[in-house]
Amino acid sequence: MATKKAPAKKIDTNKSPFDNKGTRLHDIPPSTDHLTFMTQGWAPSPLEGVVAHASVPFTKKRRAKLSKAYKGHRLVIPAGNLKVRSNDSDYQFRAHSAFSWLTGIGADDAVPDSVLILEPLVGKTGHEALLFIHPRSSRQEDEFFRNARHGEFWVGRRMTKEETEKRYGITVRHIDTLPAFLKGKKKVLVVRGEDKAVDSIVKTTKIQDKEFVTHLSEMRLIKDQYEIDEMKKAIAITARGFDDMVKVFPEAIRSPKGERVIEGAFFSRARVEGNDIGYPSIIASGSHACILHWIRNDGQVKKGDLILIDAGAETDAFYTADITRTLPINGKFSKEQRRIYDIVLEASNAGIAAVKPGADFGDFHKAAMKVVATRMAELGVLPISPEESLRPDRGLHRRWMPHSTGHMLGIDVHDCAQARRENYTLAKLEPGMILTVEPGIYIHPDDEFVPPEYRGIGVRIEDDILVTKDGNINLSAGIPRTPEAVEKWVKKLAR
Repeated sequence: MATKKAPAKKIDTNKSPFDNKGTRLHDIPPSTDHLTFMTQGWAPSPLEGVVAHASVPFTKKRRAKLSKAYKGHRLVIPAGNLKVRSNDSDYQFRAHSAFSWLTGIGADDAVPDSVLILEPLVGKTGHEALLFIHPRSSRQEDEFFRNARHGEFWVGRRMTKEETEKRYGITVRHIDTLPAFLKGKKKVLVVRGEDKAVDSIVKTTKIQDKEFVTHLSEMRLIKDQYEIDEMKKAIAITARGFDDMVKVFPEAIRSPKGERVIEGAFFSRARVEGNDIGYPSIIASGSHACILHWIRNDGQVKKGDLILIDAGAETDAFYTADITRTLPINGKFSKEQRRIYDIVLEASNAGIAAVKPGADFGDFHKAAMKVVATRMAELGVLPISPEESLRPDRGLHRRWMPHSTGHMLGIDVHDCAQARRENYTLAKLEPGMILTVEPGIYIHPDDEFVPPEYRGIGVRIEDDILVTKDGNINLSAGIPRTPEAVEKWVKKLAR
């Protein structure tokens, strides 16, 4: 008589590799004696020299401005949760931009799962800022050596509640008290999609939350002095990173994946002097330069080709540069390369000149595109007149320049991206705005509209521009951009 087989046990593919205390499931459980022993023999280790962060006067003003816009509402801004890269390995944590902008907490002190709440004052106008964090754990608990996501043995020392309050000037509470706090009945607005626990507890209207995120994005359109200084710092690091990249050109030429040799040189600088790269670096040699977001960076670097490098370093406060230069690998532009480069440089200069207070955001794009259309017609590749091509219903010159000429820049590389069009791309420029001007020409190797000698050439020049009351400042002007300066730069460093 055949026996019945037991039903196959279902495997829970959604099961986390951590338990509810952050312990990895494959780690060896501690014995009772081990647990007891680990609570003993620890000397006090307070942080020395905790002082107010430089951002405190600015973040206080930012929160006050936000408070005025949402009287009587509880405002919930999470830092975000860790994001899994593979199984129990997480990506490096980066706090949500709105959270960092309102608290000043950057790479050094950002703790996953933290939440900023602006709580309306009872019987008064305004809000109290409350910061819920996962503070340093006591040695009387096993978290400090067992929790692989928050434990000090695993990720390093976190600040205590008291240290965090002193550093950032915000009242701090333990994250464990957050669920009960959020259950209070209030008019609430939330930055959703960043914290699973917050999203599950707080039920609000999605439309209102979306408008809240839009408002937070628009608040960052005009930078304060702290932000401008951080941007200058990011650009200075990036400039040194570009020098580092040029220096390894000879090594890159010898490598089958030379683009990655160059990518690695910049990454090292960004990590040593800042927090990270602000976005995936584009290291595009030869015809790869015609692929707008070439981030595989696995190609060869050959003498005689151009290399388009789009890279930006991010500071510890998360502000990032966004700069592009196109360089002759052997230190000398060919006749055809120089002609395309000169067109892009002329377009760049025209675009930068159009950046000034009171100008339409679109003016610098129009100025740059006028140059591109005119010069591509002179090259004999534009089948209609420049004037006709520049009409919104035609735009044939955009075959070789399909992207916009710039965007807002700051704590995100594409900053203020949730802003309404009327307050961004259709608005007037104002002092304190920082944006990129980045025209380019990209002639693909199979483009039969263009003579063969120009095919495979891709050029972009991108600079970071601060709008001032009198005009603008090119914050990245110190990185060589004229063809003569670029050639001299490469010949000097790529030895």
